[in-house]
Amino acid sequence: MDPFARVPLGQSGVTVTRLGMGLAPIGGLYSPVGDGTAIKAVDTAWEHGVRFFDTAPFYGSGLSERRAGQALRECDRDQFTMSTKVGRRLVAGAEQPGVWSESGDAGPLWDFSADGVRASHRESLDRLGLDRVDLLHLHDPDEHYAEAVAEALPALVELRREGAIGAVSAGMNQSAMLTEFARTGQFDCFLLAGRYSLLDQSGLADLLPECERRGISVIVGGVYNSGVLADPRPGATFDYRAAPPEVIARAQAMARVCERYGVPLRAAALQFPFGHPAVAAVLVGMRSPDEVADAAAMAAVKIPGGLWRDLAAAWLLDPEVPLP
Repeated sequence: MDPFARVPLGQSGVTVTRLGMGLAPIGGLYSPVGDGTAIKAVDTAWEHGVRFFDTAPFYGSGLSERRAGQALRECDRDQFTMSTKVGRRLVAGAEQPGVWSESGDAGPLWDFSADGVRASHRESLDRLGLDRVDLLHLHDPDEHYAEAVAEALPALVELRREGAIGAVSAGMNQSAMLTEFARTGQFDCFLLAGRYSLLDQSGLADLLPECERRGISVIVGGVYNSGVLADPRPGATFDYRAAPPEVIARAQAMARVCERYGVPLRAAALQFPFGHPAVAAVLVGMRSPDEVADAAAMAAVKIPGGLWRDLAAAWLLDPEVPLP
């Protein structure tokens, strides 16, 4: 697999590199990141060959979008794919539990209305300083399904028809609602976070086969399940909270299989999703040049087929998983 090869998203005409850069970390996820480090991280990703960048207003309350735009503004706009999200608009003075931001000047409020989608799209362009985004995701509409289908989705489809965006998507940490979205026939792709990883293959039960049947591409995020698959030690995080002991033990068992083949667990975790034909790309969150270099190296590791077969034989993978 060439991690820097470009592949299409569904029938949209939008293409992405197989390895994409998730920009939540440069918005200050988990810990602050300075402007210089954030921008150098994006520059380093470009130097390695990454041409797919994914951000959101929610990431650092606009900080991620502003930094991404600053880093990419002088690059050839036709050479990279930028995606952002709608559904959480930034409102001055708003407060919402769980928000992380280095700027603190605005907070996100849920808004899946048609007017909110269009306003969020314009505001993201302003923060990015770019003439367009190629791909818009509905951002975590878990509690807002009715409004998302009735208002936000038609607004995205209209933006696509107008040529303002190239592809329509939704990004979530669950597969069931994304599968319902797939059945509308209006989506080009989906961002599935954490539900098709070495530790959690639940997306295989519904979304992935539905997307394969319909020709919808899947972008997989959360391949390290927020940390435990990068470093399965006590105290590691799984889905953004402390990993239970049994999850750490399972990840450590996988690491031991990988060690027999001289393959880092990180490489196996990053490359695993590509075994499914519906998966077009993997997004990895990166906050520094070192993390960018590591992701690029892990994506390029040659993994023997025996490693995947050994994981399956040890019942560390769902037996229905298509192996890379």
